[in-house]
Amino acid sequence: DGCEPDYIAQAVAVGHRPFMKRVLAEGTALVADCVVPTFTNPNNLSIVTGAPPSVHGICGNYLYDAASGTEVMMNDPKWLRAPTLLAALADAGASVAVITAKDKLRKLLGHKMKGICFSSEKSDQVPVAENGIASVLPMVGMPVPDVYSAELSEFVFAAGVKLMQTRRPDVMYLSTTDYIQHKHAPGDADANAFYRMMDGYLAQLDAAGCVIALTADHGMNAKTKLDASPNVIFLQDLLDGWLGAAAARVILPITDPYVVHHGALGSFATVYLQADAVADVAARLRATWGIERVLTRAEAAAAYELPADRIGDLVVVSERSVVLGTAKSRHDLSQRELPLRSHGGVSEQRVPLIVNRRIEGLDCSRRWRNFDAFDLALDHAQ
Repeated sequence: DGCEPDYIAQAVAVGHRPFMKRVLAEGTALVADCVVPTFTNPNNLSIVTGAPPSVHGICGNYLYDAASGTEVMMNDPKWLRAPTLLAALADAGASVAVITAKDKLRKLLGHKMKGICFSSEKSDQVPVAENGIASVLPMVGMPVPDVYSAELSEFVFAAGVKLMQTRRPDVMYLSTTDYIQHKHAPGDADANAFYRMMDGYLAQLDAAGCVIALTADHGMNAKTKLDASPNVIFLQDLLDGWLGAAAARVILPITDPYVVHHGALGSFATVYLQADAVADVAARLRATWGIERVLTRAEAAAAYELPADRIGDLVVVSERSVVLGTAKSRHDLSQRELPLRSHGGVSEQRVPLIVNRRIEGLDCSRRWRNFDAFDLALDHAQ
């Protein structure tokens, strides 16, 4: 989660990733595009469906449900419009295991899937009927990690290794958290330590004979001014000043319950407006410093492969070092310890796509996507 290619390069350069250094030399290493918005839910669901959000329907962590007039989290499987490869593999007779860091993804990834599915966050709450396994903590030998910790991701890898040693599932999907990437840039000591930890667990899975496809849901960038304060455009405040209060609604699809990571500030927003205001607001936003792109609903659906009925009248993408907020009064950044790092825009679209097998004959000049991971692992690397 949150792994831009430079995290791997920096860790390899200082010797923190001996396994990865060997895989880069002997396996298959590509740089791919994730889906926009570059957030967790859309990309994890793209990876496990092999399709963009226009097909599976998950276009953010959060959306405005026009039918009910409410803003809601997209954690409920009711928002899914496509079946997952995980469920299809299980239906075909494969044994499947899914381990996520945060519980917000578990129900989406495990939708209609027969097998093991649990999260680090709720690893002490695993009824067999719901999770397909019991007594996770004794198996892993770790306590339940804090949700704001590197250990939340380490638990995923440790549990994956134990499952491979004890159950040996045919297919296993491991999804981490970007807590470290939100706090530390590539090459930082804590970032390198995190990737060294990950390298050790991946080496164990490789030694067990696993085909490993490694990719990310999105990259990560610093979003700060020269004085290290957050570089934010508060769109709701801006639009209220132009149009008057309640004339526009700004939705931030990065929004989730874990606000310490990013303060609900990302580089992608959707805006709901009256039809007669769309053209004027679009022009004024395009002229605003820090805004990279402003697209109408139809343009954004085509450009970013999004479901048109689940995005606003305008989609706004900020520049690499800038994030978008709603109103300044709605964002609590008091818990931030380090300069803001976040994601969501086109600037965070490039991610690693690595397989621990050399696959001959691949067209490296084509556009690879992070949701090619299952195709590479199952159809090419066996």
